[in-house]
Amino acid sequence: MSAHYSYTAAPSANRNDWANIRALLPYLWEYRGRVLLALGCLVLAKVAGVGVPLALKGLVDQLDVSTDQVLIAFPLGLLLAYGLAKLGSSLFGELRDVLFTRVRYRAMRRLTLRTLEHLHRLSLRFHLERKTGAISRDLARGAASLSTILNYMAFSILPVAVEFILVGGILLSQYDAVFALVIFASVAAYIAFTFAMINWRLEYRLAMNRFESEASNQAIESLINYETVKYFGNEQLEIERNDRTLDQWEANAVKSQASISALNFGQAAIIAVGVTVVMFVAVAEVIDGQMSIGDFVLVNAFLLQLFMPLGFLGMVYRQMRHSFTDMDQLVKLLDEQPEITDKANARELKVSRGEVRFEHVGFAYQPERSILHDVDFTIPPGQKLAVVGHSGAGKSTLARLLFRFYDVTGGRILIDGQDIRDATQASLRAAIGIVPQDTVLFNESIEYNLRYARPDASHTEIIEAARLAQLHDFVSALPEGYDTRVGERGLKLSGGEKQRVAIARAVLKRPQILIFDEATSALDSHAEQAILDALKQASRGHTTLVIAHRLSTIIDAEQILVMDAGRIIERGTHQELLTAQGRYADMWALQQKEQAAEDGKI
Repeated sequence: MSAHYSYTAAPSANRNDWANIRALLPYLWEYRGRVLLALGCLVLAKVAGVGVPLALKGLVDQLDVSTDQVLIAFPLGLLLAYGLAKLGSSLFGELRDVLFTRVRYRAMRRLTLRTLEHLHRLSLRFHLERKTGAISRDLARGAASLSTILNYMAFSILPVAVEFILVGGILLSQYDAVFALVIFASVAAYIAFTFAMINWRLEYRLAMNRFESEASNQAIESLINYETVKYFGNEQLEIERNDRTLDQWEANAVKSQASISALNFGQAAIIAVGVTVVMFVAVAEVIDGQMSIGDFVLVNAFLLQLFMPLGFLGMVYRQMRHSFTDMDQLVKLLDEQPEITDKANARELKVSRGEVRFEHVGFAYQPERSILHDVDFTIPPGQKLAVVGHSGAGKSTLARLLFRFYDVTGGRILIDGQDIRDATQASLRAAIGIVPQDTVLFNESIEYNLRYARPDASHTEIIEAARLAQLHDFVSALPEGYDTRVGERGLKLSGGEKQRVAIARAVLKRPQILIFDEATSALDSHAEQAILDALKQASRGHTTLVIAHRLSTIIDAEQILVMDAGRIIERGTHQELLTAQGRYADMWALQQKEQAAEDGKI
């Protein structure tokens, strides 16, 4: 994982918000017609909204007659114009909302799916180092921030901008320039003050997000590791750890709220000064006879129309800045590049015989930490090769390299003579099935987890695979049978039951190459013997790589490799290795002694 994406470091306050806005544009392009119609409705709604004060001015001027005149005709046309303007403003405003709603929610949907797809494309190294709780929180905040930004752009910022242009044009063309000058100066001061204050207080929001993500990650981790917490009685330790993080979140939240109060007061003061100055000038001009009462009402109405949403616009700007802050981590996540990618000219892997060849392979997770050294072996088509050795010898790394979760740092891996780096990852992984040491299941039914290997498999095929894995009788005895939910990560099943599910899944996938990575490690001796026959039957005719701890499970392998510190130190059949009286023979003698003690023979 590169240093580009970080869960704990605060995003830079100088990040490019315009770049984030450009990142949103593709999500709007699909509904560009709707966006244009919504903008058209927005302009019409604001034109109608500005027409309301104009009609009101006409009404006031007609009603403002001297006491010796008789009101003969009621200004019916102006009343109708006033009513239609109010109705039109509401109608076009609601049409804008209806048109833009689908745009907003579709953009949220597409962003969420794109992020999930991107996370699945990222390489194993990223997922081994990720913090699930922090990513979950960043994803939720990022999708919500997209909705907030689009919502405020369409329903707050653009409407105020259009209204400001219309009102400014009327004031400049119809009245003394001092009105427009005072209003524009007030708005400019308001915006400058708001920007300065919000940029200053942004650090508190960034800190809030950082500590909130960390607290969320800590809470989720403690629940995922529920059994470990209970084993060690560390419930209070987890609570205290979470509370320390939340304490820092609380401190920054309080500072953030206090700065909002200072911001609100400053904004109110600017508006109050601007309105007072305009009213003084308007009253003076009415007294001098340069303005009518209707003009006074019109200017006052325009002030209300501008300054009321402007006061709201300050909150909108704060929320927009917060939303861009929230989106920043998501944008960085989407910028994260997969470590393992298909070549531009990658081809589908063609597997006819199923020969697997590790050719002088070297590998290091980090440059200073080599794992494999000049590993060289071949698994002929349809044969079984087993790899044994102590923990840390590099056995499971072979499976990860064969799946191309990592690329080798030396040598190459071939399947039927094709370098796996030249093939597409999808075709490579379609050709390989695995029974991992630690089987993690979805919190769905047993059938769902089995069908995951091949979504188009029939129920009959699922039952056949379950029978082969010695799983069917157990499932049939459950009250809900194959519809039984297995719990989060399969916690409702025992280790042996989960491994049977994994074996059935591998069988159901029908791959040409099989990997058994400590496939019977969670089974007792009796269950192990029952499943070994199933594994032999499942692997018949398949090229099979077995990574094993119990040597009794691989005595039928055509070739056995003994690894130590990333090197192959012995190779041969079971009998040849026993005859050689080397490391394998020592391991065999020790395990036979342990098994005899287990059976109560000594």
